[in-house]
This record gives sequence, C-alpha cells and structure tokens, in this order.
Amino acid sequence: MFKLAPEGYPFIGFFGVITIISYIAGGALTAFLPFVLTLFMAYFFRDPERQIPDGENIFVSPADGRVILIQNVREGQYLKCDALQVSIFMSPLNVHVNRAPCDGTVESVVHTPGRFLSAFKHEASLQNENIAMVMNTKHGKILVRQVAGFLARRAVCRVKLNDRLKKGERYGIIKFSSRLDVYLPKDADIKIRIGDKVKAGETVIGIIKRESLSGMTC
Repeated sequence: MFKLAPEGYPFIGFFGVITIISYIAGGALTAFLPFVLTLFMAYFFRDPERQIPDGENIFVSPADGRVILIQNVREGQYLKCDALQVSIFMSPLNVHVNRAPCDGTVESVVHTPGRFLSAFKHEASLQNENIAMVMNTKHGKILVRQVAGFLARRAVCRVKLNDRLKKGERYGIIKFSSRLDVYLPKDADIKIRIGDKVKAGETVIGIIKRESLSGMTC
C-alpha cells in the first residue's frame, strides 16, 4: 500500500486542484505541468514501511540520504559531552520522513530559527534553522537535529516532552532537500562511511558493544 506522510496532503491537494482548474480552463496541455507537480508531491511525501533490525545495542539511520560527515565532536549545547556526529544529506528524491535511531524518551525538543545555507556546508548544522531533539536512552543521551537547507524551509517534529519512541519509529519530517545530524555515544562502533547511502529505520549506522555500556556519561 502506498503510504503518504500527512504533512504532504496540503501540497498534493493544492496542486491537484490547480491541475483540475487548468484542465477545465485550458485542456490537457495546460494541465500537464501542475499534474506533474502533483505527482512529484505524492512521490516526495511517500512514507514507505521499513524493516527495523533487531538488537538492543544498535543505532539505525534517522534519515534517508547520503552520509556527508562522520566526526568526533564536543557537543556542548545539549549533551555537554564528547560524541560521534553523523550527518546525512537528503536530496529532493529521498524519503524525508525521519525516524528514531534507538529506543528512548524525549527529554527536550528545541526549535532554533536561523539561516538557510546549503545543507552540504558544515556550518549549516549550527547556523541554519533547526529542531534539536534530545532522547534519554539506555546508552545515555542522544541528540538528533533536523536541519533546514537551501530549499527546505520547514522541519516538523511530531513528538513532545516525555514521549517514548521505539527504534525506527517515525517522529518527524523535513520538507524538501535538507540535512539531519545525529550525535551518538563516543564509543559507538560506526558501521557506515562517508558517501554511503542509508535508509531511515533500516540501515545500521552504529553499534554499542556490551562491555562499553557502563562507561556512558551523558
């Protein structure tokens, strides 16, 4: 069954109405462009089911797209500890529904207004409009940041404080090309490389070894 993200209904409906009006007013040729845009909106806001991998100590990708950054950082704004940052770029052709990287409880959701730099740029992570969600998990605190891009002007986070998320569960969407940053525990064993294509809720991006669980500090 073809499933759509609910955030797409207004866009699909708008262009669908324009298509009908254009067809009535000018015929098939006039309606062709709005019809194509209607199909694109339906394609863009698709929300396919995913096979969530088993395992308590794994992190799955929170977004579809291509890995553009993997680095050790000091995340001082929310986590206040060392972490592994993984950044994923979503093109307009990717599924844009975001999913939880692991089980956890939402500790905070913070929307920060900002710029609309190209999502490829490293400074976009902090300077662009974004929504940061912090989760309390068995592995410590995890930060997932939805970052608006040059085309993407709005991110949607569907969860609120104290909501419980399961690994791979849908929690939001970013409209049009954009970026998502996830900050994992510093001792996570990263399973992807820069340039890899990943799928939200399905691709394993990191694993916590059991012997390292007691060493989590944030």
